[in-house]
Parts: sequence; structure tokens; C-alpha cells
Amino acid sequence: MTLPKQAVSIDVGSRLRQLRDVRGVSMRKLATMSGLSANALSMIERGKTSPSVSTLYKLADALGLPVTDFFSPVAVRESVVFLKAEERPRLPFMRGLWEGLGGETFTGRMMPFMLTLESGASSGPNSVVHTGHEFVFCVRGVLEYLVESKSYTLEAGDSLLFAANLIHRWRNPGGIVTNVLIIISDFAEGDQPGPLHLDR
Repeated sequence: MTLPKQAVSIDVGSRLRQLRDVRGVSMRKLATMSGLSANALSMIERGKTSPSVSTLYKLADALGLPVTDFFSPVAVRESVVFLKAEERPRLPFMRGLWEGLGGETFTGRMMPFMLTLESGASSGPNSVVHTGHEFVFCVRGVLEYLVESKSYTLEAGDSLLFAANLIHRWRNPGGIVTNVLIIISDFAEGDQPGPLHLDR
């Protein structure tokens, strides 16, 4: 299975350079702080390579910012966010694609996003726990969600809503690409629960 053609990596090179400059961090210093090589950082900033989710986490941790700050060229948050389909921030991860739906620049505590999941894709080896509430809607395909010790199989049109402080994880057990809408709301200030659902 392959992801659709529009599933392209976001270009974070210029954004990384901007965030680094604002914080007065040299490329060499960021390399030391993140554990990445200066050459790798240079390649990212020049758009010669696309960083993995794991690399973005390392850079975000080193710069002291949420990983979602790489998804938008502006840091301004708005009370109304209108986002055209072609403007969605997109981030590939292991056997899948994350697409932001405006929560990255919204003032409220709501994080809606779409996941395109190849067969066998999952949230990774670790269970997910965070504050707030989580709503899941299966648009296409099949998605298995494990909440605490109970398994829920969602097919197209099915939904699931639960308190996100319950241990949970997901996987695509089917043989086709699955599309799912997830909305996380009411999470604690400072939390960035969305990226926790991606297999780094």
C-alpha cells in the first residue's frame, strides 16, 4: 500500500532556521543539544532532506518548544481558523501521514487532525495517555482502538469517544489504507497530545 500523492512531507527547513535564530542558537550548538550532526541540520535547513518524526521531536526538545510549532510558518494563534485543504500541514510518520486541521494555530484547547494509515500502521510500541477527551471517527477502512483493556474495531462511519487519561493505542489491522479523523479537546494548558499518537 502507498500513501496518496498529496501525502508530501512538510518543509520545515526555513521554519527551523527561524526558530533557531529567534532563540540565538547556532547550528553547531543545536547539533550538540539535539544529538544530531551539524551536517544533518544543514541538510534540513536547506531543504535537501525531510526530517523524520523522531528528528522533529529531538529538535523540538532541544529548542524547548512543542513539535507542532514546526507545522506553521507563523506562531500567531487565532480565535477563528479557516484552513484550505491544500494548506494543511502534513507530516509523514511510520506507515502513515498526519494532517493538521487548524488546531496548531487555534487559541482554544482543541486539536483536530486526520490520519492516513497504511495496512499495519500503529501508534507505536508505547501506549498513549494524556489529558482531555478524544473523539475518533473512521472515514474509510478499519481501525482497531484499544482503550484500557477493551478493544474497539471501527469501520467506516463508526466513532469512539473516551476520556484520554485512559491508556490507549491504535492500529490498522486491515489490508487497505484507513483514513481517520481524531479530535482531542479540553487538554491541559501546555500539553501537545496530537503527536503522541504517531509512531516515531
